[in-house]
Amino acid sequence: MNKIAITLLFLITSVFSFSQVKDSTGVFKKRVLENSEIDFLSSYYNQDGNHAAVSGGLGTEKLSDFASNIIVAVPLNDDDVLTFDVGLSAYTSASSSNVNPFKGGSSSYTTSSGASGHQTTTTTTVPGTPPYGTPWQASSGASKGGTLAAINANYAHSSDDRNFIWNADMSLSSEFNYSSFGIGGGVTKLFNNKNTEISVKSNLYLDNWKIIYPTELKEYNLYGNDFQLYSYFSGVSILDKNGNTTTAYLPSTFKPWTSTSRNSYSGSLSLSQILTKKSQISIFMDILQQQGQLSTPYQRVYFADTQHYFIGIAQYIPVYQTSANAGVYQLADDIERMPSSRLKVPIGLRWSYYISEKITLRTYYRYYWDDWGVKGHTANIELPVKISERFTVYPMYRYYIQTAAKYFAPFEKHLSTEQYYTSDYDLSAFNAKQYGFGVNYTDIFANGKFLGLGIKNVDFRFNHYVRSDGLSANIGTIGIHFTTD
Repeated sequence: MNKIAITLLFLITSVFSFSQVKDSTGVFKKRVLENSEIDFLSSYYNQDGNHAAVSGGLGTEKLSDFASNIIVAVPLNDDDVLTFDVGLSAYTSASSSNVNPFKGGSSSYTTSSGASGHQTTTTTTVPGTPPYGTPWQASSGASKGGTLAAINANYAHSSDDRNFIWNADMSLSSEFNYSSFGIGGGVTKLFNNKNTEISVKSNLYLDNWKIIYPTELKEYNLYGNDFQLYSYFSGVSILDKNGNTTTAYLPSTFKPWTSTSRNSYSGSLSLSQILTKKSQISIFMDILQQQGQLSTPYQRVYFADTQHYFIGIAQYIPVYQTSANAGVYQLADDIERMPSSRLKVPIGLRWSYYISEKITLRTYYRYYWDDWGVKGHTANIELPVKISERFTVYPMYRYYIQTAAKYFAPFEKHLSTEQYYTSDYDLSAFNAKQYGFGVNYTDIFANGKFLGLGIKNVDFRFNHYVRSDGLSANIGTIGIHFTTD
């Protein structure tokens, strides 16, 4: 609590700094940031589809997410700005709930009796509803939802002539099965009366997984070939593809992880140039190298060259791959296995053109390549139209297309002899369209007030997203920019 109080006191006192001071030559200069500024961002996202990676490439992909961020920028003096970005995201996911898709099931407990040194241990199994599940419905598993919390701090210093800026940042984030720590920094140089701008940035992220395997593989990892006797599945019938009881399910392909860490190293270079009074262009290139555990531990994979086994109600086995399946779940052959390194290289450009006082054209293109075999193209266009002094509306459209990773195959299309495999449709070949609109309110003098803060800008956006593999989503966002007096 003392640290929080000190931080708040620091933020409050910073607001009352002078707007202009002298530089080392005695010439007055304008502050980089006149007053403290606060941004509130909020978004709601929901999606649906039928290719859940948790279930090996089929089943419900229903997901909803509500996220909010508060960004506070504080001028420490005339040259330096400290910015905090605190975010919180709460989601519910039908597919990730199926890490443990089984409802019902027996339970067991252990008791001891007898004098000390001569105790007898007895394990008692209590029958219950036979476990059942389906990829097409959410289970009540602990992984059905979660919260992501993140904080980022950035310090930026500008030279007296405002033509050179350097910055450093640090970030922390955490959710139920994943945590990340990041540090980074960069420099920006302006030339030609600030008509040309070059930026170089680099970041390092150190991530760590909490290991969560699909339930059947977790139990097999704990008990080996005897897992049907002592595990969660004690006394539970495992069915073959014909619905007959069997003890043959032994996923020997499965091997537990030996590493839970992932390191990411990124560098970016960008060039921005004002071409004419009406036209501006920027070009960028990023390089991202990832090393470590790049697979997701709870995403199942099913092979074409192995026998298939199920838990649940036998009558649904023939319709397993359709939404008519209301009560049987196929046991995994293995989890996703991917290489321990990945190189990503996106290159792109933005071009903006001032058509008239009322209309501006904004365009964006990006080419993406990585050494897993994915190549992608993104094209985006926005057309802001100023309908009044303070209000602007803008329709927008984005198109994306990519090739499949060389390790991707759909449900039951991989072979057990392969070294790497995934059925995550984010790594499949697909194209996607996103279209929507935005409304922007701007008051440069911040005459509007809320809780004593001036409202400089309000921005609302809504987009609908459609992917060729059947995934669809809606995204609504609102951002409010405040300033202090």
